[in-house]
Amino acid sequence: MSTFSSPGNEGNSLADKVRAVAEPLCFSENFELVHVECIFSKKETIIRIYMDKPGGIKIDDCVYVSRQLGDLIDIEIENLGAYRLEVSSPGINRPLNKQEDFVRFKGHRVKVEIDPPIDNRRKFTGVIEDVTDESIVIAYDGNTVNIQSKQICKATLADQ
Repeated sequence: MSTFSSPGNEGNSLADKVRAVAEPLCFSENFELVHVECIFSKKETIIRIYMDKPGGIKIDDCVYVSRQLGDLIDIEIENLGAYRLEVSSPGINRPLNKQEDFVRFKGHRVKVEIDPPIDNRRKFTGVIEDVTDESIVIAYDGNTVNIQSKQICKATLADQ
C-alpha cells in the first residue's frame, strides 16, 4: 500500500502519533480514517480528523468518535499541552492520501500538487484516467500527465 505524504508530516510527527491512536478506533467503529492534520499556534494545537463511511458521516458519528478519541489522545500522547480536537467528514474536497484513494476515485476530477514539477508545472487539475502501483495518469486541458506517486505532495477531489 503506497501512502502519499505531505511535507512536514514525516517520522514521529504529532499527526503520525494521532493517526496511530485514531486508526484502530475508526476501524473498530467501521469508519475510514481519511486524513489527520495538526495546526500549531501559541495558544493551542488544533488536531483535525477527517473520516468517512458508506453513506457519509453524520454529526452523531463525529461526536461519538470525538469523545472516545479525546480520551485516547489524553492517555496515549504525552506532553501534548492544550489542544482542540475537530472530527468531521472530508467534504467535497476530500484529501487523497493512499493509492487506494486514487483507484476508488478513478474518473473523478482531482487537484494534485507535485514536486519536482513536470514541464515547469507543480499543480494539475483534471480527471484520474489510470492508476498503477507507481503512478497516476490525469487528463487535463486536452492533455494527459503521468505523475509518479513519490512526486505527489497533496491531492484532493476537485469541485465538479
